[in-house]
Amino acid sequence: MSNEEQTRVEDYFDVEEFDAEGMPVEGGEGPEDVPVVAVVGRPNVGKSTLVNRILGRREAVVEDIPGVTRDRVAYDANWRGRRFTLVDTGGWDPEARGFMARVSAQAELAVAAADVVLYVLDVTVGATDVDEAVVKILRRSGKPVVVAANKADDQRGEADSTALWSLGLGEPQAVSAMHGRGSGDLLDALFEVLPDAPAEREPTTGGPRRIALVGKPNVGKSSLLNRLAGEERVVVDEVAGTTVDPVDELVELGGKTWRFIDTAGIRRRVREASGHEYYASLRTSAAIERAEVAVVLLDASQPLSEQDLRIITNVVDAGRGLVLAFNKWDLVDEERRLRIEKELDRQVRVRWAPRINVSARTGWHVDRLVRAIETSLGGWETRVSTAQLNAFLGRLVAANPHPLRGGKQPRILFGTQPQTSPPKFLLFTTGFLEASYRRFIERRLREEFGFDGSPIMISLKVREKRGKKS
Repeated sequence: MSNEEQTRVEDYFDVEEFDAEGMPVEGGEGPEDVPVVAVVGRPNVGKSTLVNRILGRREAVVEDIPGVTRDRVAYDANWRGRRFTLVDTGGWDPEARGFMARVSAQAELAVAAADVVLYVLDVTVGATDVDEAVVKILRRSGKPVVVAANKADDQRGEADSTALWSLGLGEPQAVSAMHGRGSGDLLDALFEVLPDAPAEREPTTGGPRRIALVGKPNVGKSSLLNRLAGEERVVVDEVAGTTVDPVDELVELGGKTWRFIDTAGIRRRVREASGHEYYASLRTSAAIERAEVAVVLLDASQPLSEQDLRIITNVVDAGRGLVLAFNKWDLVDEERRLRIEKELDRQVRVRWAPRINVSARTGWHVDRLVRAIETSLGGWETRVSTAQLNAFLGRLVAANPHPLRGGKQPRILFGTQPQTSPPKFLLFTTGFLEASYRRFIERRLREEFGFDGSPIMISLKVREKRGKKS
């Protein structure tokens, strides 16, 4: 913004300061190599509760029933100034069958990728045949193992923990994840076996772009992530609601690395969810907030529902880039395709969002997802110079002035774009602009400058009447 333009605005308003481009100054730091600690154990021994205790906050979804955690979920942790990545896993049972066998496979993969294993047992139960089988796998892995004897809530529990010496994995660390008892000693033991910190390197900026996969339960979010990753990264089942925690995965696509975030299916309303589903819904909302683009998956074989439209609205309200992906396209016949077009025309008001038709099951057209995401990111980061914007507004107002209301006609005096990601415009006016006129401005902004795949936010600064000078 030029000095002349800034003076013109300040003649009328009290305005926040902008930088030379009308943009806030942002900074950041690059990624760092940190050791990985896999938290494993049988179902319902308190792994997620222990993860929350180590993190010092409630991140992992916890409920007093086995099997709430199903996938590998990573969190950033810190102890005695040392950063490490904590990977929570589902219950591990090498003899499991069916759905739980896939959950166990995720735990075994976590061990293979980890630098250190934190093996959690329940002292009130002791070592079981399942634990003996897991111990054999841990020994073959050759990874350092720290044994956490959890639920040692009192001195009796600490005494019971000594029986776990029999596993041959070293000294059991008595801990109560629920109450925090012994957690410091456990972390000290973990600290001692963490690999040496990597040599310092030059800081980098940026990082993989963050893409959230969202949608109602059972639309194929986890199947799509597995297809993109080229491996069984997350558990998939016909039962709706398999994913509970958001799951991050780095995926190479189109010559770039992307960070995809698989999320729990969003229920009709948060108040309709209970227990771990309630917290999973909150974490899905948080995943949308930290993403740059949200890919909303829709079941092409089913009519668009109020639930689908609410999820799209959530993404737009969060100011994130948007891609609409109609999954299960292989199940759609010609009649259904025609109905989809009518539903879009009648119900969906985000026709500016890129749309793709895919089949996560077969991989059909999944490669088109990158192009749609890049389109959305481009719109999300579009910047219009102050000169271009005001020339556009001048032509717009001259051709289509705001309607008279009560004998008065509000005018746009000046405009600026103080922010991208998402694009935000600030209009200085002589009066309030009606919602219909603001929608008209948004529509013309898109026609003139693009903004494909991104919401646009328009704010007003109405001139205050100044009193007469004495």
